[in-house]
Amino acid sequence: MSSVSSVPAQPQCGDAPHGLLQQMEAMMAALTADLSQLDADLQSAADRQAGDADEARPGPAGPDSAAR
Repeated sequence: MSSVSSVPAQPQCGDAPHGLLQQMEAMMAALTADLSQLDADLQSAADRQAGDADEARPGPAGPDSAAR
């Protein structure tokens, strides 16, 4: 029994590295797009949380300042 038979044969044409490079580039582009979207989502969530925190504590011109 030989372990060589379980390993897929490598293509002998010169296009294999080029095809692999294209696949890697496509995967990197998709990863970059996903990371950009994640960054935008995180920025948006952080901005919403900061806005909620600002609304929760009134400043000098907040609603409680007129009652004092």
